[in-house]
Amino acid sequence: MSEAENPFLNVHQVAELLHLNEKKIYQLASDGALPATKITGKWLFPRRLVEQWILESCHHGVLADRLMITGSDDPLLAAMVMRLNQQHRGQAFYGYSVTGTQLGLELLSQGRADVCAIHWGRVEESELRHPALIRGHGGYRHWTMVRLFRRSQGLIIRGEDRHQPLQPQGLSGTSRRWVVRQEGAGSQRFLKEWLAGQQLRLDQLNCHAIAYSEREVASLIARHEADIGPGTLSAANEFGLGFIPVSEEAFDLVTPRNVYFRSLLRQLFDYLNSAAGLALAQSLGGYSLEESGKLLWRGDAVQHD
Repeated sequence: MSEAENPFLNVHQVAELLHLNEKKIYQLASDGALPATKITGKWLFPRRLVEQWILESCHHGVLADRLMITGSDDPLLAAMVMRLNQQHRGQAFYGYSVTGTQLGLELLSQGRADVCAIHWGRVEESELRHPALIRGHGGYRHWTMVRLFRRSQGLIIRGEDRHQPLQPQGLSGTSRRWVVRQEGAGSQRFLKEWLAGQQLRLDQLNCHAIAYSEREVASLIARHEADIGPGTLSAANEFGLGFIPVSEEAFDLVTPRNVYFRSLLRQLFDYLNSAAGLALAQSLGGYSLEESGKLLWRGDAVQHD
């Protein structure tokens, strides 16, 4: 394989490419600022990601006409993305691929996404939980976290069950078919914590299906393939289902600092705070927008946390 065909670069090659000394390259790699991996004590740099990093560093990114969002699923965020894409009429593009919180952060760390949506527990605990989760991923020192909204989290149930009290003793066994979420999803973490409060474990449930988004949970229940599962009020409302509220959670966006200043991200918050965005949130139900756009955390300021 020739040098030009090798998908990885070494420190010397990256230093020549960027016209920097090798000491600076080591520093950028150690700080997580430059896409790199350490194998048998040596730094290797994926050529494609380094080239993308260079492009993204030019005037806040020459790819500033697109914004790739990953992480947690939310009906309001998805609805906003669709409307903003129509407004731009092909001049710019929002992509939204739902992966769950933890996988989304890993994709952000790899430079494969611009924004990651996360939720990891009750709103009153998010100030500690979210930064702790973020710090487990490379490059976090260059990230920021912004509040998108708060939302109502709980259990989605069949419409015909909405007037029946949910008894803890009726949650386990085979009488109720549960749909659960994949590991690493914020809703799965919520479910495990809620079950612990009921003195139950996940393996005591009749787990009938695994869903990979909020709306897939609701869809399975609406199609009578499951009876109950974790999710949000907005997802339940979207499918005309019942809902048992448990807590309010923080739904935040994590993004690199240079992406934080992109106009497309600013437009997302502008839409959410517009009359149309407020009406959309109200129609879906279960959202609080008072803190929308608030900068909550910066990775470069962790020493002061």
